[in-house]
Amino acid sequence: MAAQRGQRNGVGVTPPAPTAAEITTPIPRVTEVPAARERARAIPEAAVARLAVYLRVLSGMQEHGAGTVSSEELAAAAGVNSAKLRKDLSYIGSYGTRGVGYEVTVLIEEIERILGLTRKHSVAVVGIGNLGHALANYGGFPGRGFPVTALFDVDPDLVGVPVGGLPVEHIDDITRVCSEREVSIGVIATPPPAAQSVCDRLVSAGVQCILNFAPVVLQVPDHVEVRKVDLAVELQVLSFHVARRADNAAVLAEASARSANGRAVDGLVVS
Repeated sequence: MAAQRGQRNGVGVTPPAPTAAEITTPIPRVTEVPAARERARAIPEAAVARLAVYLRVLSGMQEHGAGTVSSEELAAAAGVNSAKLRKDLSYIGSYGTRGVGYEVTVLIEEIERILGLTRKHSVAVVGIGNLGHALANYGGFPGRGFPVTALFDVDPDLVGVPVGGLPVEHIDDITRVCSEREVSIGVIATPPPAAQSVCDRLVSAGVQCILNFAPVVLQVPDHVEVRKVDLAVELQVLSFHVARRADNAAVLAEASARSANGRAVDGLVVS
């Protein structure tokens, strides 16, 4: 007699045959989010900016043959205190080795992974004026994983002219060219009135990251990230710090003068 489902035989238990429902029912797939991605989501934006600075410093150290670096050395080179540096690096799961520090190559790889630099990026610059020319000709972008692959302008005298080795395309071709060249980052260096229109074209081409040099606030969908660089605002912030230091110096000078006058009065001899 054939063994019944689950019946014990001389060896063990005969496994039950699968039912028709068990055969046809798909096994649900469990999607796991990598730990690195979870850590990246939890990193404060200010710490992300500092991680980029650490990466630049570490890359320079690697070029000079450094194998390891202490938190104090890296913090000093990056212009932060060592406690803040260790806190920032803890976000990416890197704690170093007591008495040794951090392995430069390993730390570079960890920061690059968190910053998404292990992915392929392609950059388009829109607006080839003085700033656009400078950005297109800057040799530091490709070495850091951000090759400029497309240039755009509306000026017919510029269209077709090579800048930094790339011919300038007309702004009307943004959608087609960016799609073909898989542009992931768009840089807007246009006059303010044109910035929103350019932004809309970039977004329609699938560009999800925009670096905006135009002094306007861009309206974008939720899935698009925008970083604004306003050089005038940065100069105004510097002006504030200069003025504050000047005011502090004036207060100290006045206090010093009062103190000196007080000592002079105290030492005055009256005949």
